[in-house]
Amino acid sequence: MKTRAAAANILHQVIHQGQSLSALLPRYQQELAAKDRALLQELCFGSLRWYSRLDAIARQLLEKPLKGKYQPVHALLLVGIYQLLYTRIPAHAALAETVNACKLLKAEPFKGMVNGVLRNVQRRQDELTTKIDALPQLRLAHPNWLVKRLQQAYPEQWPTILEANNQHPPMWIRVNRRHHSREHYLALLLQAGLDAAPDPLADSALRLARPLDVALLPGFEQGHSSVQDAAAQMAAQLLEAAPGELVLDACAAPGGKTAHILERQPELGQLVALDLDAERLQRVHQNLQRIGLTASVLQGDAARPADWWQGPLFDRILLDAPCSATGVIRRHPDIKWLRRQEDIAQLADLQASILDALWQQLKPGGTLLYATCSILPDENKEQIKAFLNRTPDARHLPLHEHDSPQHPGWQLLPGTEQRDGFYYAKLSKIA
Repeated sequence: MKTRAAAANILHQVIHQGQSLSALLPRYQQELAAKDRALLQELCFGSLRWYSRLDAIARQLLEKPLKGKYQPVHALLLVGIYQLLYTRIPAHAALAETVNACKLLKAEPFKGMVNGVLRNVQRRQDELTTKIDALPQLRLAHPNWLVKRLQQAYPEQWPTILEANNQHPPMWIRVNRRHHSREHYLALLLQAGLDAAPDPLADSALRLARPLDVALLPGFEQGHSSVQDAAAQMAAQLLEAAPGELVLDACAAPGGKTAHILERQPELGQLVALDLDAERLQRVHQNLQRIGLTASVLQGDAARPADWWQGPLFDRILLDAPCSATGVIRRHPDIKWLRRQEDIAQLADLQASILDALWQQLKPGGTLLYATCSILPDENKEQIKAFLNRTPDARHLPLHEHDSPQHPGWQLLPGTEQRDGFYYAKLSKIA
């Protein structure tokens, strides 16, 4: 009962108050018994992943919408429908616990209505879902604006992208090459009874057969491995930092790429890890401390380098730009409902201002790797194309055979080889 009420409150706060799931979930989990925390996560992730589909089903059965102070009851209905359609929770348990949660939401008069709607879903599931599944944005549970953008950008792949966004993401780990080769660490996993497979692109990445507690990973507390998606691991690999170089990791929090750069290049001159968010920079410190690595961690606005850097120009810059995060929806399903169409142009403007500012901090002959976890062209290839057009001393460095100045960069789509969606473009400054 308490778990369903918590899930309803979280769903309501994400959808109607614009709050982040990653911020809300830990707070509510602290109030639950340990055995119920995983269930709360499943209910929240699942209800947000399929929100518009669940909402469309519920609205077919409601005489009038639940508005204002009754919106949490509507959210509770969606949590109940999610359990019936998408989980193995016995229907009688899902019904009883969801109906009883009305009491904790101070909505006891709605118990009969909640019970009636959920029993109707049980009886009329095929009829209710057939009506809405003719529309791809409802069948695949994405906002209309995003579906249209993906259809335009990826006329053949867009259904596959939407389907990948609704999958449970795998758990990827990054092997710390200062301690082990990937092959040796894979052998250690197998000895511990943990099955994993290497990624064909990211040379330090292993995909676990099933998610697990990091405490079970050999040497995790000693920094022998870290959790990081294979697509994100490509950043340090493509940056190719060399001994003695001065490197900037811009927008670095929570520090996974910072640590990976240092793991790959033990003889680096100095690594500066920059982020605007002081709270998130604590995660950078924590990650570096666990792994036993050192970087110069600075708080500052990447678009205003004069405020935080008076040192020499950088040999290499990794710009992991602020973006729509449309490539990692499967890990953060609330992105679908928090992001708005008008956000994309604003993000593209911010990315352009950071690119222009950091380019002035790159030494002639230096390299800048631009990265986003977006799959929208405005933030990726169109962004880089515009930068190349306005920047005479920028030279495009192809990352694969189809990477050209007309179509710059490397777009990794969600679900390919079970990776997240990511974009990379590599540029050098003409000496």
